Amino acid sequence: MRALLKQIFSFGLIGFVNAGVDTAVFFAALYFVTGNLIAANVCAWVVAVSCSYVLNSRFTFEKPLRLNDYLFFATTQIGGLIANTTALVLTAPLVPLLVAKIIAIGFGFVVNFTLARFIVFRAPK
Repeated sequence: MRALLKQIFSFGLIGFVNAGVDTAVFFAALYFVTGNLIAANVCAWVVAVSCSYVLNSRFTFEKPLRLNDYLFFATTQIGGLIANTTALVLTAPLVPLLVAKIIAIGFGFVVNFTLARFIVFRAPK
């Protein structure tokens, strides 16, 4: 149980850093690349998921970096992208865009940790 709590804390801390990366890239993409929320969110996701893989491999799950693992990780995190984007699109008309993005990141975090913990970085049997 202690190891799981440590992983959750580490994943959350790295997620906090990635939330900043995600938000910065999202607003930069929205301003400089596209005015479309979904397109900007996908741009931000690509950068954030790459950062997340590297940091979580190294610090949370203590696994070596491998291209196949990265591609698998990115594929599984599509569930988080869907949750994040859905929350963003649904909340953006109701609250300021920064608040909508924070809410979206929270939804994505729950899905991403679950997928990472039980599919990508599961302990060997």
